[in-house]
Amino acid sequence: MHISCTEDRPRAANAHVADELHAGLEAPEAWISPKFLYDALGSKLFEAICELPEYYPTRTEAAIFARHGAEIARVAGSGATLVDLGAGNCAKAASLFPLLQPAQYVAVDISAEFLCDALARLRQRFPHIDMQGLGMDFSSRFELPPTVAAARRLFFYPGSSIGNFTPDEAQGFLRRLRLQCGDDGGVLIGVDLAKDKDTLDAAYDDALGVTAAFNLNVLRHVNHLVGADFDIRAWRHHGFYDPARGRVEMHLEAVRDQEVHWQCGGQACSRRFAAGDTIHTENSYKYQQADAIALLERSGFEATRVWTDPQRWFAVIHAQAIH
Repeated sequence: MHISCTEDRPRAANAHVADELHAGLEAPEAWISPKFLYDALGSKLFEAICELPEYYPTRTEAAIFARHGAEIARVAGSGATLVDLGAGNCAKAASLFPLLQPAQYVAVDISAEFLCDALARLRQRFPHIDMQGLGMDFSSRFELPPTVAAARRLFFYPGSSIGNFTPDEAQGFLRRLRLQCGDDGGVLIGVDLAKDKDTLDAAYDDALGVTAAFNLNVLRHVNHLVGADFDIRAWRHHGFYDPARGRVEMHLEAVRDQEVHWQCGGQACSRRFAAGDTIHTENSYKYQQADAIALLERSGFEATRVWTDPQRWFAVIHAQAIH
């Protein structure tokens, strides 16, 4: 049994994080990348969101795996190198271990601390599986270290995370996966399908306010990363589906006039926000099934099977690398 957990966070990467946050906060329409939602606390809050009655993706996808798991395993094959992207608590992948029987499990997540804790718990349940944790941001660049077996890599990207990218960004991301998976690899991906606005609005603005806490926590994370002084009490969550753009948007809205300060390149920077100004924190694109398949094909993969729930709210797609 081998288990390791590493973090890809050198000094240059820290400077890149600061530059990216500065660019977003200074933009005419301010934004913060959704990857910064997932620090240790944000990851725990997202776990709670997945338990909410309004948040259908997790339970709908889980029902697909429960109903079709044996067939999914036959199509995807057992004994692969299972690379779990955005692994979080690793629960989704772990539920498939008895069926997929991976030769190696590689969990990748931007929140290294949260990931290492999850892997330590998982080790107790599956001591025979070689495990590795990689704390890294895979949204803009992606290269697996030599410790990850090269043969039969199966990239596991469940949930609706592919929707956080614009369609063009999603294609670039999937092409990077294609370069890493070799000719005998593939992807097993979850895709949230387009549906009515009321269902989507409720899923991203729940009655308990857990999604609001998750969104607001990004300001606390930014305070930590770049020495900012956001007052979380001065902001509120706003999440809604835009049918014209085919995506859910999450924003933070200023509830009063304020000036926010942060460090950028060793100097003090600031911006004044008026009441009603917003910071865009996340998109979640919703796909038609045919469009999702076409996206995979443009990225170098051929869809072999698609599994959906009876309502066709969600799809799990296996796609093989095109030679």
